[in-house]
Amino acid sequence: MKTNSGAKKRFKVTGSGKIKRGKAFHRHLLGRKAKGRKKGLSKATTVHVADEARIRLLLN
Repeated sequence: MKTNSGAKKRFKVTGSGKIKRGKAFHRHLLGRKAKGRKKGLSKATTVHVADEARIRLLLN
């Protein structure tokens, strides 16, 4: 089974086995967003547990 090309660019598996992803809403219209909000959006977070199984299938 092939790895999904879009998924391998968007997700990384951490050492503990969790899946890391980037946050959305940090591309445009940044003038109206607060500095703290923009800082938080630039950092990575983990995928929700409910979605992990589907993403693991894509990553293989």
